[in-house]
Amino acid sequence: MKKFAMVFAAGTLALGLSACDVDQTEEGELPEVNVEGGNMPEYDVEAPDVNIDTEERTVEVPVIDVDTPDAEGEPATDPSE
Repeated sequence: MKKFAMVFAAGTLALGLSACDVDQTEEGELPEVNVEGGNMPEYDVEAPDVNIDTEERTVEVPVIDVDTPDAEGEPATDPSE
């Protein structure tokens, strides 16, 4: 089950990342050894536009007439169970 969850999470992450257009606009730089600040890379991310519309529809459902005759005789299952 844990393996399935890992595969599902990886697939979801890959799908989410494939929907974005990511362009690196500046190179990153590691900080100096004397613990001075560095330069974080900058990214320009353009996420896709998602439009979700709803509309009301009427669906005609057929009426099914089921005639069941009166049950006569022994029941199909044992009533003592």
